[in-house]
Amino acid sequence: MSEPIISFPSADGEPAPADESAVEIRKLWTVFKSPGRPPQVVHRDLDLSIRRGEVLSLVGGSGTGKTVLLRQILGLEKPTRGEVSVFGAKPGELSAAGAARVGMLFQRGALFSAFNVLDNIAFALRELKVLPDELIRDAAMVRLQMVGLGPEHAHKMPSALSGGMIKRVALARALIMDAPLLLLDEPTAGLDPESADDFCDLLRSLHRELGLTVVMVTHDLDTLFDLSTRIAVLADQHVVITGTASEVMANPHPFIQKYFLGGRGLRAAQALHEPPSQPGR
Repeated sequence: MSEPIISFPSADGEPAPADESAVEIRKLWTVFKSPGRPPQVVHRDLDLSIRRGEVLSLVGGSGTGKTVLLRQILGLEKPTRGEVSVFGAKPGELSAAGAARVGMLFQRGALFSAFNVLDNIAFALRELKVLPDELIRDAAMVRLQMVGLGPEHAHKMPSALSGGMIKRVALARALIMDAPLLLLDEPTAGLDPESADDFCDLLRSLHRELGLTVVMVTHDLDTLFDLSTRIAVLADQHVVITGTASEVMANPHPFIQKYFLGGRGLRAAQALHEPPSQPGR
C-alpha cells in the first residue's frame, strides 16, 4: 500500500524557515484561582525556546506544571499572562491547517472507548470533512503500520489492547495529520521495561525518519536519557536550566542534585555510559 500524501501548510500559508524555532514561550505566568483560597502560582516569568528537530524533555517535581505547559502549547489552556507561539502563531489563533501541525500523545492514551482502533486513528481527519473516507482509511492504516501494528488490529476495540498497544495506537492518532511537532505526556508510563524499551526505539525511529520536533514530559529516567536531545528543568516556578544531560546534571540546584544524582539517576546514567559529574569535583 502506498502512503497517501496529506500535507498541511503553516499557519500563515507559507513554508516555515528551516532554522525557525518550533515553540517560543516568553514571560509566561500560570495562576490558578479557587474561591476561598489564595491564588496558586504555577509558572512565573517562564521562558523556553524549543528548536526544530530536537527532542526536548520537561522534568520537574510534582505540581511544577509540566503537563499544563504541554496543554498550553497545544492550545487546550491559556496562560494567565505571557506568550506562547507555535511555528510563529499563537495556539489559540491557529487555523485548522495550523492546528494540524501539533500532535499529542496523552499519558494514558485517551483513546475513545466506543471507537475501534482504525476509527480512533482516523478521528481527526474525519473531523476536517474534506477528504473521502477511502483516503482517510488508507492514511489510518499507514499510520497503524508506522507504529508497528499490523492490519489485523484495525478493528479491535481499545478494551482488547495491551498497555503497549494503546500507546502505539495513540501515537498513530497523533501522527495522522503529519504534524511536525509531537507532544508526549509520560509516553512510557505504565509499561513494563521491555515494552518501554520497544516504545523508545519506535519514537527514536519516527523522530529520525519524519524529522519531528518532540516535547516530552517523563519521570522515567531511562526514557529521559535514552531519547532527549536537551532537558529543561522546571523548578521554582520557571525553567532553571536547559541543556544536555551532562550540562543539566552539573548544575548545583538542589532539585537537580536530588533528581539526577540520587541512586536512580546515577544508575540510569551509568547504564547509558554517561557517568554524571558531581559539581565541585
